[in-house]
Amino acid sequence: MIRVLVNGADGRMGSQVVKAVYEDKDLEFVGGVSVTNIGKDAGELAGVGALGIAIREGLGQALDDIKPDVVVDFTTPKVIFENAKTCIEHGVNMVVGTTGLTAEQRGELAALAEQRKTSIFIAPNFSIGAVLMMKLSEEVAPYLPDVEIIELHHNNKLDAPSGTAIMTANKIDAARKAANAQQAPDKTHESLDGARGAKVDDIPIHSVRLPGYVAHQQVLFGGYGELLTIRHDSIDRKSFMPGVILAVKKVSSRPGLTFGLENYL
Repeated sequence: MIRVLVNGADGRMGSQVVKAVYEDKDLEFVGGVSVTNIGKDAGELAGVGALGIAIREGLGQALDDIKPDVVVDFTTPKVIFENAKTCIEHGVNMVVGTTGLTAEQRGELAALAEQRKTSIFIAPNFSIGAVLMMKLSEEVAPYLPDVEIIELHHNNKLDAPSGTAIMTANKIDAARKAANAQQAPDKTHESLDGARGAKVDDIPIHSVRLPGYVAHQQVLFGGYGELLTIRHDSIDRKSFMPGVILAVKKVSSRPGLTFGLENYL
C-alpha cells in the first residue's frame, strides 16, 4: 500500500483526490492538510463518509507526524514552490497538480530532488485526453505552423494562461523549429492591447474565465483554404483522477523531477 497525504484536501480538486485515493485498493489515504476546515473529517468533506482523519494545518509538521510515501498537492500558485521544497527536504515523493511554477523554479526543484534522492512529478494537466490533445497538436505543427490557442476555465482559476496552454505552445514551437516550418506573417497593426492574446513562444493564447466552465482548450491551426481545430473538454473534475492515481503509483519510478503525464503513458 502506498501511503498518500493530500495537501489542499478540502478543495475542489483535493477532495476528488481524497475520494480517488480512498477508492483505490493499492493506495491508503493517511492525511489531509489545508488552511481551512481544520479539524473536520477529510472523508466527510470528500463525500465518502467519516474516515476518522481530520484536516490538519502545517505541511511540514504533518509530514513529520504521518510519514506518507507520497504527497499530492492541489493548493495555490503562491505556495506551491515552498510546498514542493518542504516535501523534498523531508524526503517525501510528491505529485504536483498546482500550476504556477516557473521553469527556473522547476530547475531548482529538480536539483534539490536529485540531491535528496527524492522524486517529484509535475503535470500541467492530469487528463489523458488533454495529454493526447497536446501530442496531436505537436504532430500537426510542422505541417500547419500557423496556430492560436483558446483556453477556457472556471472563474476561480488563479492563473492565466493555463499551464496546459503554455505547455501546448512550448511543444508546438519546438515541433515547428525542428521541422523549420515558418508561419505566415501576422499583419495586424491596429488593435487594443491584449486583443491578440498573450504570446507564448510567439503563439497567441486567449484565456476565458467564466462560471460554468471546468477546463477546456481549443488549438486552432490555419492553412491556405483549410482549418483544423483540436479541442478537448473536461466537463467534470473526475476526468483528472485516473492521471493523478497513475502518477501517485509511478512517481517513485523516476528519481528527480518529471514534467508531464506523457512520461507515464
